[in-house]
Amino acid sequence: MRRHHPLPTLLALALAAACAPADDNAPATQASGASSATAPAGPRVPRDPTGAGELPPAILGQGGALQGESVQYFPGDLAATGYLAVPEGPGPFPALVIIHEWNGLVDRVREVADDFAAEGYVTLAADLFAGQVGTNPEENMALVRAAQGDRPKVIENLNAAVAFLKARPDVTGRVGAMGWCFGGGIALSLGLDGADHDATAIFYGALVDDPAVLARMDHEVYGTFARLDQGPSPEQVTAFETALRTAGIANDLHIYDEVNHGFWLRIEDDAAARSAPALDAWERLKAYLDRTLGS
Repeated sequence: MRRHHPLPTLLALALAAACAPADDNAPATQASGASSATAPAGPRVPRDPTGAGELPPAILGQGGALQGESVQYFPGDLAATGYLAVPEGPGPFPALVIIHEWNGLVDRVREVADDFAAEGYVTLAADLFAGQVGTNPEENMALVRAAQGDRPKVIENLNAAVAFLKARPDVTGRVGAMGWCFGGGIALSLGLDGADHDATAIFYGALVDDPAVLARMDHEVYGTFARLDQGPSPEQVTAFETALRTAGIANDLHIYDEVNHGFWLRIEDDAAARSAPALDAWERLKAYLDRTLGS
Protein backbone atom coordinates (compact mmCIF):
# COMPACT_ATOMS: atom_id res chain seq x y z
CA MET A 1 0.00 0.00 0.00
CA ARG A 2 1.24 3.45 -0.85
CA ARG A 3 1.68 5.89 2.03
CA HIS A 4 0.61 9.52 1.98
CA HIS A 5 2.21 12.07 4.24
CA PRO A 6 0.43 15.19 5.44
CA LEU A 7 2.36 18.40 5.98
CA PRO A 8 4.14 18.13 9.79
CA THR A 9 19.39 25.06 -22.91
CA LEU A 10 21.74 24.48 -22.13
CA LEU A 11 23.86 21.54 -21.13
CA ALA A 12 26.89 23.69 -20.39
CA LEU A 13 24.89 25.60 -17.80
CA ALA A 14 23.91 22.37 -16.09
CA LEU A 15 27.42 22.16 -14.65
CA ALA A 16 26.62 25.09 -12.34
CA ALA A 17 24.29 23.09 -10.08
CA ALA A 18 25.23 20.62 -7.34
CA CYS A 19 22.58 18.12 -6.36
CA ALA A 20 22.41 14.86 -4.50
CA PRO A 21 24.23 14.03 -1.29
CA ALA A 22 26.75 11.23 -1.65
CA ASP A 23 24.69 8.66 0.26
CA ASP A 24 21.97 8.78 -2.42
CA ASN A 25 24.42 8.17 -5.23
CA ALA A 26 25.01 4.47 -4.69
CA PRO A 27 24.21 2.19 -7.64
CA ALA A 28 20.62 1.02 -7.47
CA THR A 29 19.26 -2.47 -8.01
CA GLN A 30 16.89 -2.17 -10.92
CA ALA A 31 13.58 -3.92 -11.27
CA SER A 32 13.68 -6.88 -13.62
CA GLY A 33 11.73 -7.27 -16.84
CA ALA A 34 11.18 -5.21 -19.97
CA SER A 35 8.28 -3.60 -21.73
CA SER A 36 7.30 -3.13 -25.35
CA ALA A 37 6.33 0.32 -26.56
CA THR A 38 3.38 -1.24 -28.38
CA ALA A 39 2.20 -3.81 -25.83
CA PRO A 40 1.44 -2.42 -22.38
CA ALA A 41 2.22 -5.60 -20.46
CA GLY A 42 4.05 -5.60 -17.17
CA PRO A 43 3.59 -4.56 -13.55
CA ARG A 44 1.16 -1.87 -12.51
CA VAL A 45 1.11 0.73 -9.75
CA PRO A 46 -2.19 1.05 -7.82
CA ARG A 47 -3.93 4.36 -8.40
CA ASP A 48 -3.71 6.34 -5.17
CA PRO A 49 -3.45 10.10 -5.74
CA THR A 50 -2.38 12.35 -2.92
CA GLY A 51 -5.08 14.41 -1.27
CA ALA A 52 -5.07 17.93 0.10
CA GLY A 53 -2.11 18.54 2.39
CA GLU A 54 -0.41 15.27 1.40
CA LEU A 55 3.04 14.76 -0.08
CA PRO A 56 4.15 11.71 -2.09
CA PRO A 57 6.32 9.38 -0.03
CA ALA A 58 9.38 9.27 -2.30
CA ILE A 59 10.37 12.89 -1.77
CA LEU A 60 10.23 12.30 1.99
CA GLY A 61 12.63 9.40 1.76
CA GLN A 62 9.84 6.95 2.54
CA GLY A 63 9.22 5.32 -0.82
CA GLY A 64 8.29 1.65 -0.75
CA ALA A 65 9.40 -1.32 -2.83
CA LEU A 66 9.74 -0.50 -6.50
CA GLN A 67 6.62 -1.33 -8.51
CA GLY A 68 7.75 -0.68 -12.09
CA GLU A 69 10.22 -2.33 -14.44
CA SER A 70 13.43 -1.68 -16.33
CA VAL A 71 13.06 -0.86 -20.03
CA GLN A 72 15.28 -0.22 -23.01
CA TYR A 73 13.60 2.68 -24.76
CA PHE A 74 16.52 4.19 -26.71
CA PRO A 75 17.61 2.19 -29.78
CA GLY A 76 20.64 4.47 -30.14
CA ASP A 77 22.17 3.17 -26.88
CA LEU A 78 21.04 -0.13 -25.44
CA ALA A 79 23.09 0.57 -22.31
CA ALA A 80 20.57 3.28 -21.43
CA THR A 81 18.13 1.49 -19.15
CA GLY A 82 15.11 3.49 -18.05
CA TYR A 83 12.51 2.72 -15.44
CA LEU A 84 8.83 2.52 -16.38
CA ALA A 85 5.96 2.88 -13.89
CA VAL A 86 2.41 2.38 -15.22
CA PRO A 87 -0.87 3.04 -13.38
CA GLU A 88 -3.38 0.28 -12.85
CA GLY A 89 -6.33 0.38 -15.20
CA PRO A 90 -6.93 0.42 -18.96
CA GLY A 91 -6.15 4.10 -19.47
CA PRO A 92 -5.42 5.88 -21.61
CA PHE A 93 -3.25 8.00 -19.32
CA PRO A 94 -1.13 11.10 -19.85
CA ALA A 95 2.60 10.45 -19.61
CA LEU A 96 5.76 11.91 -18.10
CA VAL A 97 9.47 11.65 -18.78
CA ILE A 98 11.39 12.41 -15.59
CA ILE A 99 15.08 13.30 -15.78
CA HIS A 100 17.53 12.42 -13.03
CA GLU A 101 20.04 14.62 -11.24
CA TRP A 102 23.81 14.72 -11.75
CA ASN A 103 24.36 11.34 -10.08
CA GLY A 104 22.25 9.32 -12.52
CA LEU A 105 19.17 7.14 -12.32
CA VAL A 106 19.07 6.02 -8.67
CA ASP A 107 16.26 4.46 -6.66
CA ARG A 108 15.01 7.78 -5.29
CA VAL A 109 14.11 8.78 -8.86
CA ARG A 110 12.51 5.39 -9.55
CA GLU A 111 10.40 5.81 -6.42
CA VAL A 112 9.26 9.22 -7.68
CA ALA A 113 8.25 7.53 -10.94
CA ASP A 114 6.09 5.12 -8.92
CA ASP A 115 4.49 8.07 -7.14
CA PHE A 116 3.61 9.74 -10.43
CA ALA A 117 2.12 6.47 -11.68
CA ALA A 118 -0.03 6.39 -8.53
CA GLU A 119 -1.22 9.86 -9.55
CA GLY A 120 -2.27 8.51 -12.95
CA TYR A 121 0.69 9.14 -15.27
CA VAL A 122 2.57 6.54 -17.29
CA THR A 123 6.04 7.58 -16.14
CA LEU A 124 9.42 6.84 -17.71
CA ALA A 125 12.52 7.74 -15.72
CA ALA A 126 15.11 8.29 -18.43
CA ASP A 127 18.76 7.25 -18.19
CA LEU A 128 21.20 9.77 -19.67
CA PHE A 129 24.33 8.08 -18.32
CA ALA A 130 24.10 4.65 -19.99
CA GLY A 131 23.44 2.82 -16.75
CA GLN A 132 26.19 4.56 -14.78
CA VAL A 133 25.67 6.36 -11.47
CA GLY A 134 28.05 8.49 -9.45
CA THR A 135 28.94 7.89 -5.82
CA ASN A 136 30.67 11.22 -5.09
CA PRO A 137 30.82 14.75 -6.56
CA GLU A 138 33.86 13.97 -8.71
CA GLU A 139 32.18 10.97 -10.33
CA ASN A 140 28.95 12.92 -10.75
CA MET A 141 30.72 15.77 -12.52
CA ALA A 142 32.51 13.32 -14.81
CA LEU A 143 29.15 11.87 -15.84
CA VAL A 144 27.72 15.33 -16.46
CA ARG A 145 30.73 16.35 -18.54
CA ALA A 146 30.44 13.21 -20.63
CA ALA A 147 26.80 14.01 -21.34
CA GLN A 148 27.70 17.62 -22.03
CA GLY A 149 30.20 16.46 -24.62
CA ASP A 150 27.49 14.76 -26.66
CA ARG A 151 24.49 17.07 -26.42
CA PRO A 152 22.82 15.72 -29.62
CA LYS A 153 22.78 12.23 -28.08
CA VAL A 154 21.14 13.54 -24.89
CA ILE A 155 18.33 15.11 -26.91
CA GLU A 156 18.09 11.98 -29.08
CA ASN A 157 17.78 9.89 -25.91
CA LEU A 158 14.92 12.00 -24.59
CA ASN A 159 13.22 12.20 -27.98
CA ALA A 160 13.25 8.40 -27.91
CA ALA A 161 11.70 8.49 -24.43
CA VAL A 162 8.88 10.73 -25.68
CA ALA A 163 8.33 8.49 -28.72
CA PHE A 164 8.35 5.36 -26.52
CA LEU A 165 5.55 6.79 -24.41
CA LYS A 166 3.50 8.14 -27.32
CA ALA A 167 3.61 4.72 -29.00
CA ARG A 168 1.91 3.01 -26.09
CA PRO A 169 -1.83 2.41 -26.59
CA ASP A 170 -2.44 3.20 -22.91
CA VAL A 171 -1.08 6.76 -23.33
CA THR A 172 -3.31 9.62 -24.47
CA GLY A 173 -0.54 11.11 -26.61
CA ARG A 174 0.11 13.99 -24.21
CA VAL A 175 3.58 13.81 -22.69
CA GLY A 176 5.45 16.11 -20.31
CA ALA A 177 9.06 16.30 -19.15
CA MET A 178 10.42 17.28 -15.76
CA GLY A 179 13.73 17.13 -13.94
CA TRP A 180 15.79 18.29 -11.00
CA CYS A 181 19.10 20.18 -11.01
CA PHE A 182 21.07 18.74 -13.98
CA GLY A 183 17.79 17.17 -15.10
CA GLY A 184 15.92 20.46 -14.76
CA GLY A 185 18.27 22.17 -17.18
CA ILE A 186 17.99 19.21 -19.54
CA ALA A 187 14.17 19.37 -19.37
CA LEU A 188 14.39 23.00 -20.49
CA SER A 189 16.75 22.06 -23.34
CA LEU A 190 14.31 19.34 -24.42
CA GLY A 191 11.44 21.83 -24.37
CA LEU A 192 13.44 24.13 -26.65
CA ASP A 193 15.07 21.65 -29.02
CA GLY A 194 13.45 18.24 -28.61
CA ALA A 195 10.51 16.32 -29.99
CA ASP A 196 7.07 17.82 -29.61
CA HIS A 197 5.64 17.43 -26.11
CA ASP A 198 3.22 19.30 -23.91
CA ALA A 199 4.77 20.29 -20.57
CA THR A 200 8.15 21.27 -19.10
CA ALA A 201 8.67 21.29 -15.32
CA ILE A 202 11.98 22.54 -13.92
CA PHE A 203 13.25 22.10 -10.37
CA TYR A 204 16.28 24.36 -9.84
CA GLY A 205 17.93 23.66 -13.18
CA ALA A 206 20.13 25.70 -15.51
CA LEU A 207 18.16 28.47 -17.21
CA VAL A 208 18.12 30.62 -20.35
CA ASP A 209 17.44 34.38 -20.38
CA ASP A 210 17.30 35.04 -24.14
CA PRO A 211 13.71 35.69 -25.27
CA ALA A 212 14.58 34.75 -28.85
CA VAL A 213 15.68 31.31 -27.69
CA LEU A 214 12.76 30.83 -25.32
CA ALA A 215 10.31 31.72 -28.09
CA ARG A 216 10.94 28.20 -29.42
CA MET A 217 8.94 26.85 -26.47
CA ASP A 218 5.35 26.08 -27.45
CA HIS A 219 3.79 25.38 -24.04
CA GLU A 220 3.55 26.72 -20.51
CA VAL A 221 6.61 26.24 -18.27
CA TYR A 222 6.60 25.31 -14.57
CA GLY A 223 9.52 26.16 -12.29
CA THR A 224 10.33 25.71 -8.60
CA PHE A 225 13.42 27.45 -7.19
CA ALA A 226 15.06 28.28 -3.86
CA ARG A 227 15.94 31.71 -2.45
CA LEU A 228 19.17 30.42 -0.87
CA ASP A 229 20.34 28.74 -4.08
CA GLN A 230 23.05 29.97 -6.41
CA GLY A 231 22.55 27.37 -9.11
CA PRO A 232 20.37 29.04 -10.33
CA SER A 233 20.35 32.18 -8.22
CA PRO A 234 17.18 34.19 -7.57
CA GLU A 235 18.51 36.82 -9.98
CA GLN A 236 18.86 34.21 -12.71
CA VAL A 237 15.32 33.01 -12.06
CA THR A 238 14.01 36.56 -12.33
CA ALA A 239 15.86 37.03 -15.63
CA PHE A 240 14.38 33.73 -16.88
CA GLU A 241 10.87 34.82 -15.92
CA THR A 242 11.31 38.20 -17.62
CA ALA A 243 12.58 36.51 -20.79
CA LEU A 244 9.65 34.07 -20.81
CA ARG A 245 7.20 36.93 -20.52
CA THR A 246 8.97 38.86 -23.28
CA ALA A 247 8.76 35.76 -25.48
CA GLY A 248 5.06 35.38 -24.68
CA ILE A 249 5.49 31.99 -22.97
CA ALA A 250 3.02 31.30 -20.16
CA ASN A 251 4.72 30.24 -16.96
CA ASP A 252 4.23 29.31 -13.32
CA LEU A 253 7.51 30.06 -11.55
CA HIS A 254 8.08 30.45 -7.83
CA ILE A 255 11.11 31.09 -5.61
CA TYR A 256 10.71 29.62 -2.11
CA ASP A 257 12.30 31.46 0.80
CA GLU A 258 14.49 29.86 3.48
CA VAL A 259 15.32 26.73 1.45
CA ASN A 260 18.31 25.80 -0.64
CA HIS A 261 19.13 23.75 -3.71
CA GLY A 262 17.66 20.25 -3.76
CA PHE A 263 14.98 20.92 -1.15
CA TRP A 264 12.09 19.28 -2.99
CA LEU A 265 13.48 15.83 -3.72
CA ARG A 266 14.88 15.28 -0.21
CA ILE A 267 12.53 16.83 2.29
CA GLU A 268 13.76 14.59 5.11
CA ASP A 269 17.12 16.38 5.16
CA ASP A 270 15.42 19.39 6.80
CA ALA A 271 11.73 18.63 7.19
CA ALA A 272 11.02 21.70 9.34
CA ALA A 273 12.15 24.12 6.64
CA ARG A 274 11.27 22.11 3.55
CA SER A 275 7.85 20.57 4.19
CA ALA A 276 5.68 23.66 3.66
CA PRO A 277 7.38 24.90 0.46
CA ALA A 278 7.57 21.34 -0.88
CA LEU A 279 3.84 20.90 -0.38
CA ASP A 280 3.06 24.16 -2.14
CA ALA A 281 5.38 23.19 -5.01
CA TRP A 282 3.70 19.77 -5.24
CA GLU A 283 0.21 21.24 -5.36
CA ARG A 284 1.30 23.74 -8.02
CA LEU A 285 2.88 20.89 -9.98
CA LYS A 286 -0.25 18.74 -9.82
CA ALA A 287 -2.37 21.64 -11.06
CA TYR A 288 0.12 22.40 -13.83
CA LEU A 289 0.25 18.82 -15.08
CA ASP A 290 -3.54 18.60 -14.97
CA ARG A 291 -3.99 21.68 -17.16
CA THR A 292 -1.19 20.82 -19.62
CA LEU A 293 -1.53 17.03 -19.84
CA GLY A 294 -4.99 16.29 -18.47
CA SER A 295 -5.74 13.56 -15.95
